[in-house]
Amino acid sequence: MMKTHILLFLTFICAPFMQAQNVMTPELLWQVKKVSPLGISNDGQSLIYKVSTPNMETNGFDSTFYKMPVGGGEATLLESAEGMVPDKNLSPNYGYQLLHKPVAVSKITGKDMYSDLPESDAYVFTSLDYRHWDTWNNGSYNHVFYKNMKTGEDTDIMPNEPFYSPQAPFGGDEDYIWSPDGTEIYYVSKKVAGTEYAVSTNTDIYKYNLQDKTTVNITPDNKGYDTQPAFSKDGTLAWLQMKTPGYEADKNDIIVLNNGVQMNLTARWNGTVNGFTWAKNSKDIYFTAPVDGTIQLFSVDYPGRTRKMPVVQQLSEGQFNVTGIVAELDKSLIVTRTDMNHATELFSFDLKSKKFTQLTHVNDAFYSKLDLPKVEKRYVTTKDNQKMLVWVILPPNFDATKKYPTLLYAQGGPQSALTQFYSFRWNFQLMASQGYIIVAPNRRGMPGHGVEWNAAISGDWGGKAMQDYLDAIDDVAKESYVDNDRIGAVGASFGGYSVFYLAGHHNGRFKSFIAHDGIFDMRSMYGTTEEVFFVNHDMGGAYWDKNNATAQKAYNEFNPINYVDKWDTPILIVQGGKDYRVPIEQGLEAFQAAQLRGIKSKLLYFPEENHWVLKPQNALVWQRQFYDWLKETL
Repeated sequence: MMKTHILLFLTFICAPFMQAQNVMTPELLWQVKKVSPLGISNDGQSLIYKVSTPNMETNGFDSTFYKMPVGGGEATLLESAEGMVPDKNLSPNYGYQLLHKPVAVSKITGKDMYSDLPESDAYVFTSLDYRHWDTWNNGSYNHVFYKNMKTGEDTDIMPNEPFYSPQAPFGGDEDYIWSPDGTEIYYVSKKVAGTEYAVSTNTDIYKYNLQDKTTVNITPDNKGYDTQPAFSKDGTLAWLQMKTPGYEADKNDIIVLNNGVQMNLTARWNGTVNGFTWAKNSKDIYFTAPVDGTIQLFSVDYPGRTRKMPVVQQLSEGQFNVTGIVAELDKSLIVTRTDMNHATELFSFDLKSKKFTQLTHVNDAFYSKLDLPKVEKRYVTTKDNQKMLVWVILPPNFDATKKYPTLLYAQGGPQSALTQFYSFRWNFQLMASQGYIIVAPNRRGMPGHGVEWNAAISGDWGGKAMQDYLDAIDDVAKESYVDNDRIGAVGASFGGYSVFYLAGHHNGRFKSFIAHDGIFDMRSMYGTTEEVFFVNHDMGGAYWDKNNATAQKAYNEFNPINYVDKWDTPILIVQGGKDYRVPIEQGLEAFQAAQLRGIKSKLLYFPEENHWVLKPQNALVWQRQFYDWLKETL
């Protein structure tokens, strides 16, 4: 009898601990492995992919490489993946190889300007583009080269040009390709410099001829983005294009060039393209695009120079994201896929049955040990009678008879789709697993709900989008399982701006706030951010333009700093030291204001992180501080 009592006692004591081990924690999240496809093997029989495992000890990632049959099956560990997949940077005749590297073009640093001062760390600028994302301009620019495979000689196709290709800061070798016959190189570049570079989105696609060394702009008439050039098997060129100058989140269309004639394949479709690939038949294009809070597979036909209009078809549907197209096989596509409870894995998509088959199972065993949150799709009627999608993520083992603390999640962007993504920071699975209900609205400004909904945020940051947040949380808060005394709001980037703005307008709804790299003062943001085209478009122009009604509304009515006198709620402020998109003064100003107003507040500062938190140990600090703050204030 005594043993029975002891056993029952131990079971009672250990139950909470055992429960905690069955849900995601910050430490467990950093055991999740990242799957990255490299492509189909040279013989066409195997799928080659990389698995990256977080390593807290080294503060980085360890990589291993695998191959598996293209149709699925057992994976084989590789010592190296070098040479396993076709190299798209080799010319068709294998005589040359494309590459890119930085080239010193301008003298900007003190030591470059004055040879007798080699220890100088000064910079001298006479125009903008003095820094970008997380790097100061030191006078070097990425240039495309082609290497002679016999002699090893590299030739710069942009000699002495103060322009970037690939594009800074995120461009890679997708920004340059060979022509089908190997006589020309097509590359993406924004060929303006200095202040003009900072206010422009006019990237173009250029054609460089190896024989006569001439360069031709093939997209001179479009003043917005032209990106991602790709040839079909039969030699037809396609690329992505945004029309509106200075608008980084414009509708992204697929353009095809044939015998000098351009055709917009997606002009009549009410959506925006993420990325695309030509089908083997050269008559169809597969692409991914956000739709209704997810990212799905689509196709569009290329009718050639006929009167037939292209037809866009949605191929997949479900509560997941198709994040990329790896390859086309005979009757299927190999893609990457995620959802809010699962990191990236590789799948096969049958083009006839429209069914997915999971190929890699890198994290299956890991997730099988966890109780997963439930993700629900909810539609809320906004104040202006619009239908808005809201993701609601419920904690594992959710019990509707209980009450739960609830977090309003404010998405960044502002024109970033809120889909079935899997983040290693803003991870809804992790948030819900700590016992919180997450309310994630697809507010005004997000793609996937039509071009008009996407564009509605520009010039109206503090307007309908803010009301959308309140409509969403007010609707969910009517549920009996929401603890209305324990509701918080969290977000980064535009989401951080949203938190700062809501802090002065929430009328007692929220008991705690977390703002990461958010805009606190629109004026100082305009004066220090690096991509000025963004603020020119989304805020309507400069703060000193008194005759610009849109801009004046942005810098006054929609400016969070103007409502600090109404702040009354604890706030955690996170700021990256190398964030030049939303620079350091934004977080410091907000923290100083909160402290001087006597509001419970905390500053979490990462000196070497940019707009994101990339180092594993820093990310774990971020998560521990995030949840410690919520426990303390909510």
